[in-house]
Amino acid sequence: MVNHHSDTITGMQLENRVALITGAATGMGRAVATLFASHGARVFLNYNTSAAQADEAVQAIRASGGRAEAIQADVSEEESCKALVEAVQQKAARLDLLVNNAGWTRRVPHAQLDDLTDEIWQRTLQTNLLAPFYLIRAAAPLLRRGPHGAVVNIASTGALTGQASSMAYVAAKAGLLAITTSLARALAPEIRLNAIAPGLIRTGFAGWTEEQYSAGDASAPLGQLATVEDVAEAALYLSTAKVTGETIVVDAGLYRLGPRPNSAPLNLSHETRR
Repeated sequence: MVNHHSDTITGMQLENRVALITGAATGMGRAVATLFASHGARVFLNYNTSAAQADEAVQAIRASGGRAEAIQADVSEEESCKALVEAVQQKAARLDLLVNNAGWTRRVPHAQLDDLTDEIWQRTLQTNLLAPFYLIRAAAPLLRRGPHGAVVNIASTGALTGQASSMAYVAAKAGLLAITTSLARALAPEIRLNAIAPGLIRTGFAGWTEEQYSAGDASAPLGQLATVEDVAEAALYLSTAKVTGETIVVDAGLYRLGPRPNSAPLNLSHETRR
């Protein structure tokens, strides 16, 4: 199979490995699953409600010669996380790579404190913080069995800047970065845990207009926003390198360098970002 995503990473780096990617029907999750499959992994694409998109992603991977299956599960529920891992074990008898990508948010302007209800807090934390922990806990016994056990948690630059769709989302993603470090220490040396903090990415999750994305391109130090393929490349690196407890920011330089000179600053506090 030919890797169409990079001219620097070649070969079947994930041959004979099994990967589970949550929220993989669309966007970053689908890009990760596609790239992993192109490098030889057998991939399981988790989805919750996007059955048609998950099936489309599976068929596209298979058409390119990859191995892929879709599994439905609401990862915000601990029992569903256990059942998801058990399903992978029954089908593949092993698990080498876990990518926690599933997320949920609702836009709440940060100054409107009364609008940040307990329901929003609970669902945001359940999906973005507790779900990855549930899955890591359920998957740890399987990940320990092989020599290549690795977890990649998809966080957000909102965890670093405080700017995101809501304060609850900021808190959940900041918590995800914190437990990535804690779990990397607790589960070493058998399992490596790392995180990716994407900035503004063109996905359906964001809900931005094309004009807003274009403004992001103009602000980015690299002249264009990072893509879902960029996130997938970072996930591939973290799944194979001797690295643990780290966070890679994938945002075309905006977090570290700030917006390009003479470009309008991006205020993402009232926008959905992932």
